[in-house]
Amino acid sequence: MDRRSFLAAALASGAATQFSTVTPQAGDHESRHRISGAKSAALAMQRRDWEQGILAHAFMEAGLTEDVVLLTRAAMVQQTPDGRMGVVISGGPTDPAMGGSAYEYAARYTSDPEMSRAVAALLDWIRHKAPRNAQGILYHVFHKPEMWSDGFNGAPPFLAAMGFPDEALHQIDGFRARLWDENARLLHHIWDDGKQQFTDAAFWGGGNGWAAAGLARVIRSLPRNRQADRARLAAFARDLIDGCLAHQRPDGLFHNVIDQPSTFVETNLAQMLAYAIYSGIVEGWLPATYRDRVATMRAAAYAKMDKNGFIQGACSAPNFDRPGISTEAQAFFILMESAAARAGSTHPRS
Repeated sequence: MDRRSFLAAALASGAATQFSTVTPQAGDHESRHRISGAKSAALAMQRRDWEQGILAHAFMEAGLTEDVVLLTRAAMVQQTPDGRMGVVISGGPTDPAMGGSAYEYAARYTSDPEMSRAVAALLDWIRHKAPRNAQGILYHVFHKPEMWSDGFNGAPPFLAAMGFPDEALHQIDGFRARLWDENARLLHHIWDDGKQQFTDAAFWGGGNGWAAAGLARVIRSLPRNRQADRARLAAFARDLIDGCLAHQRPDGLFHNVIDQPSTFVETNLAQMLAYAIYSGIVEGWLPATYRDRVATMRAAAYAKMDKNGFIQGACSAPNFDRPGISTEAQAFFILMESAAARAGSTHPRS
């Protein structure tokens, strides 16, 4: 099957179910103004493959279609022969998938066959070529058999959106089996599948936020006949969200390592959780009682936006070891605001 036919088959199977969830220019005036600021700041930043992808996805959910198309075309310029997109500097095998559903959205919108072939090649990479263990669970880095909590937002949402829910669920179950701590209701950061031990056992805030957001995206994309799977994922997502909320600070934010108050106060986990919570409220897998907790997160994020549109205090690129700014924090501000608009929250405290 050629790449164009491969994508057509994926679409016929129910792919890109996120296409119908786009909210054109959502939010009140203040929210739209802040989205514009976050967008401009993000576009000024140098970006790696996953940063390009999550920003494209954020633009898609905000209804910024022309910007999604531009980011997709730019990712195509940096496509490698094996199918990975946006690889100026690659974080790992599955990082390009973070933008997969947005790139596919752009392909549908433009009806561009070259773009469709590029997305099909990316999907082929994720499904058949990317490194994985004997059970088919994908590794997060090259040359090391490691699984990261970040990976929940890589391949699974792309696979689910492209009409491969079984493969998405298989990845989620594989990551959960190795990273989930039932007592803490949090995810450890990095598991070494070769040594069968944690490389990083910390409950990193960013990794748990990636997972919460990824689960929300997969839940949204599951076909209507997968209600049992939806309920199972929703229960997992709620457990994870509750595990994080147990450590929320009075100001609405969290520490970089969630259960370690000695680590710096970090902004982006609050935005990531806000996106997941608003999505859950809209889609019915979280009750409205979560609104008060998520409102404090959103207000805290507003307070962290500087005059140039940068979200300050996020776990900082490029090394993610100190507070600063990052493309993913810019993207998740936009995702948070788009989800809040869908939930009818027109003010940070509503």
